[in-house]
Amino acid sequence: MNTKFKILVVDDEEDITEFLSYNLIKNGYDVQTAHNADDALRKAKLYKPNLFVLDIMMPGMSGIELCREIRKDDQFKESMIVMLTARQEDHYQIESLNLGADDYITKPLKPSVFLSRIQALLRRINQDNNDKLDFGELIIDPDHFTVVLSSQSIDLPKKEFEILHLLATKPGKVFNRSEILYKIWGSDVIVGDRTIDVHIRKLREKIGEKYVQTIKGVGYKFVF
Repeated sequence: MNTKFKILVVDDEEDITEFLSYNLIKNGYDVQTAHNADDALRKAKLYKPNLFVLDIMMPGMSGIELCREIRKDDQFKESMIVMLTARQEDHYQIESLNLGADDYITKPLKPSVFLSRIQALLRRINQDNNDKLDFGELIIDPDHFTVVLSSQSIDLPKKEFEILHLLATKPGKVFNRSEILYKIWGSDVIVGDRTIDVHIRKLREKIGEKYVQTIKGVGYKFVF
């Protein structure tokens, strides 16, 4: 358990905020709640949370609009944002992540799944001064160019490793194809979208299907 992390839960349904707060507090987190965007922004400036949990469908300012406002404020540039919704449409997820959300969780919520996603995000804060990315059974070490999966070393060619490391630095963020091409191959090398697809396919053959998810028509993201 870790008591140093502060989490602000924002949902217009009190039973949801109570349910999430109970489970987070039980696992050692410092938690505050808000039931609308205005209250959330006011509390956030005083509380300075490490992580926001935002419901998308709220009266007045929506969670997506609130996410945009949070990302405009430099004092929250290091804070994580998790979006909650009962809606299944892809465009909600894509819009949220493009605005700077770090993860997207659909309702109904299972406490164990919710907590594991929160823990994964907050683990990234601890990794700010440590280049090694530790996702439990999967460990990515850019200093030594190694990947360990379930205690077994996985040999990856340079580009496959670089793609995996890029995606894993921001779990939940959707990287579009042009962003991947630029960051991995640079602007001086011309390669097609098919090149990314081939590398992703080979990467999945080695580490499994679950870690790299395709967002149709957009790009790829790392999931944990």
